[in-house]
Amino acid sequence: MATIASRLHQVRARIAQACAAAGRPVQSVTLLAVSKTCAAPRLREAFDAGQRAFGENYVQEALDKMAQLADLRADIEWHLIGPLQSNKTRVVAGQFDWVHSVDRLKLAERLSAQRPAHLAPLQVCLQVNISGEASKSGVAPADVPALARAVAALPGLRLRGLMAIPEPAADFEAQRMPHRALRDLLSALQTELQSVPLDTLSIGMSDDLEAAVAEGATLVRIGTAIFGARPAVG
Repeated sequence: MATIASRLHQVRARIAQACAAAGRPVQSVTLLAVSKTCAAPRLREAFDAGQRAFGENYVQEALDKMAQLADLRADIEWHLIGPLQSNKTRVVAGQFDWVHSVDRLKLAERLSAQRPAHLAPLQVCLQVNISGEASKSGVAPADVPALARAVAALPGLRLRGLMAIPEPAADFEAQRMPHRALRDLLSALQTELQSVPLDTLSIGMSDDLEAAVAEGATLVRIGTAIFGARPAVG
């Protein structure tokens, strides 16, 4: 069975190849290890193999891991990538470094107000429902500019860019389309909000990272290819 270290090596090689094909420096893409349902010792194994940024979907599960990995806190970057309920904003504002799933102003206002003053601003991305799926969270593309302007003005946050979870597609060119749409949205925002350093496109997962990198992803969220298939729920 492949080790987490060997899987990380394979994923980094995929990113490097995708960057070379796109004419981009490999340093322009950050690897976020999606560690939901993975026990803390497996995250420690990934840390020992050089991984520093971890993405979690569930707040309580993440807090449990943070406690178990407290000795690594100075070197780990914790990202919340799953849906966030209003009643969890205080603990998220105090414990996470990034939140990718901001999709409404009320949520952003709570995170800003509850971010402890001694911490740097919370890094946030707006989650966009780029494929228009009824089952997906996220702000509609047409509503992104207004939300971005409002979030960018909040003192406890730093708006970094956009995140999306596109509808799966098997064909490479079909995979590129929603990533390109999100890139175009970010480009429009960069033109409109020139005083805000928007630099993050959080797109791409295990099955489509090459398409995401081809369309400008700066952060790819990889779980299965690093930690293996998750146990079935049921």
